[in-house]
This record gives sequence, structure tokens and C-alpha cells, in this order.
Amino acid sequence: MGKAAAQKTRGRYNGWGTRRERLRDMFVGRLQEKRQHGCRTPKELRILTAMSSLIHIQAQDESRVSAGEKETLLLAALGKLRSVIVALSGGADSAYLAWAAHQALGARAISVTALSPSFSAHDRTMVEEFVRSTGVRHEFLETHEMENPAYRANAADRCYFCKDELFAVLDELARARGIAAVAYGVNADDSLDFRPGHRAASEHQVLAPLLDAELCKAEIRELSQRAGLPTWDRPASACLASRIPYGTEVTPERLSLVEQGEAALRDLGFRQFRVRLHDQLARVEIAPEEMPRALQPEMAAAIAVRLRASGFAYVALDLQGYRQGSLNEGLRPAGSQGAD
Repeated sequence: MGKAAAQKTRGRYNGWGTRRERLRDMFVGRLQEKRQHGCRTPKELRILTAMSSLIHIQAQDESRVSAGEKETLLLAALGKLRSVIVALSGGADSAYLAWAAHQALGARAISVTALSPSFSAHDRTMVEEFVRSTGVRHEFLETHEMENPAYRANAADRCYFCKDELFAVLDELARARGIAAVAYGVNADDSLDFRPGHRAASEHQVLAPLLDAELCKAEIRELSQRAGLPTWDRPASACLASRIPYGTEVTPERLSLVEQGEAALRDLGFRQFRVRLHDQLARVEIAPEEMPRALQPEMAAAIAVRLRASGFAYVALDLQGYRQGSLNEGLRPAGSQGAD
């Protein structure tokens, strides 16, 4: 998709209104309803009139827009596109966006999943199950970020090079098929974290419909459940490279080791976890609610046996448990959340 065409598409897409305008119009509409039904005192009317003129929308105002209303805005915005490619990783966000695009555009929306050594076999299975259950139009294609030395070097901006490769491939596919736009599943919560991939999306002028609709993760899960999507409660996920500390080279061998370790934990019945690779040591993060089970002597021994069989020399259980973006902890202020 050419730069001029992408700019034109984004301009049309954003034409449904800014955040403040949408929320203000919605509030004014509710104010008019109150007036029609009659306010009990002049004071109530004065207060409501004053509130309708506010320009700055604070957190309490945002709560006035329900998840369902945001979904209506999302579908309306997607429906204005001539056609779109959705980058589908199989997580809750991208799956919901793929479903929404399919609802709004039918066959004019195509979801595409990139295959590379950092994309696990488990994630591919999840994508295939989602596609079968929803009937969205879908394709797999290969990306080659491993050929980029800057990606393999695994600096703090590794994600930028991965997403740059992904969006370049999707741009080429869009040009070849005459598809108007490319979109991805970043949500309103993601702006709170260090995510270099957003820079690549901006450079490629990729649309962010969930972010534009101000949908947060909890709302996406709620709406996905309403729609009957199998991904509504899928645990947070990210590419396998996110398990390798910055500065340690990303190699197919290391990615495979992490994948085997996480498959072992999945076989043991754990649901939310990460295997962080530190040379020959596996630092295992398990969700706090699952930690008591992991700490049982028999289970702890089973974890050690299974991960050593996967190829790790040492196995350690992180007592802080699973938390998103633990490898980003040295990059961000205390208290912020990470991408993985």
C-alpha cells in the first residue's frame, strides 16, 4: 500500500470523529433525554448543562461509554474501509479485531498470520481453531526477521524490527491484491508500556482500530465472550523471542528450547506462565493463582524433570510469579506493566 494511499485511507478512517467529540456528542444526547423526561429541579438542569460543555474528558466521563457502544463505533469505522488486512497472531485482541472486520466487511476483510521461528506451534493451533470456529477469511505467510542482524542482536528495540518485517510483508500483499489498508490489534492499555513495535506500525501507517475505539483489554475480552469467540479468555501471549533477555542473540535453537519448555508446562496443566531463558537456566514464571500447585514438592520435581528433559541444565521457579514484560523491568518506571 503506497504512502499516499495509506494516508488517504487513514484520513477516511479517522473521519468518524475524535475521542473527545464522540464522547461529548454521546453525553449531550443523554442530556437531551434527561431534558425530555424532565429534571426535578432547576439546579439539576444547570448542572447538566454545564457538564455538557466540558472539553476535557476525564476518567469518569470515559466510563459513560459502554463496551457495546465502543463496539458499535468500531464496526462503523471498519465498515467505511473498502477492504482490510488484519494481522492475526491468535491472541484475544487480534482475534477480536479479525472477527469485527469480518462482521463489518465480510470477504473484503482478510486475516493474515505470520509464520517464523518465533511463532510457536501451539499459537498456530490456536489460530487454526479460531479460524474454523468463526469462518473468517484467513491465510498464513512467512516472515524473515531472523535474516536481519538487528533483530537477532536482541536489543531493547527488537520488536521494532520484527514488526517492521511483518508490516512490510503485509504492505506488499495489500499492494498485490489491491487491498486498501492494513490493521493490527493494539488496544488502549498497550499505550502504557514500552512497545517499539508501535513505531513500526506508525511508519507503515497501519491502522489501530481497537485503540481508536478506546477499547481496553477487559472490554475486548467481554465483547469476545458475548460474540462466542474461543479466544475471549485466552491467556496473554507474545512471540517466543520475548523470553530471551535483551543482549542475548535470538537464534532458532534458543527459540526452540523455550517452546519445548513451555509445551512441558502446558502438558502439566498450567495455564498462564513463561519460561525465561538465561543461558542454560530456565526461569519459570507461573501465575500467582497457580503458584501453590507449582510449589507442591511433587509438582516442583515434575517441572524440573520435564524442563531438564527439554534441554535446560537448571530450572528455577520465580517467586514473584508471572507478570507481563518481566524482561522490561529494567527499562521502565516501577509500577508500569509490560508487553509479555
